[in-house]
Amino acid sequence: MKLVVIKELLGHAHIGVTATVYAHVRLRLQRDAIDLLGHALRNLTETTGKPEDSDEPPLAGAAVR
Repeated sequence: MKLVVIKELLGHAHIGVTATVYAHVRLRLQRDAIDLLGHALRNLTETTGKPEDSDEPPLAGAAVR
């Protein structure tokens, strides 16, 4: 949902008020996404079991739940 829509729904006079009050949600979602990606990459490394100096090409992606 766009910030301007939230501003209108809540009746804030200035979008800065809405951004200040609700900015923490966006940061939390970013942190959750970073943690999820890090977890997926760690699992990929653990499940391949191949040494880093292998002649095989690296995998292109990993399943993310």
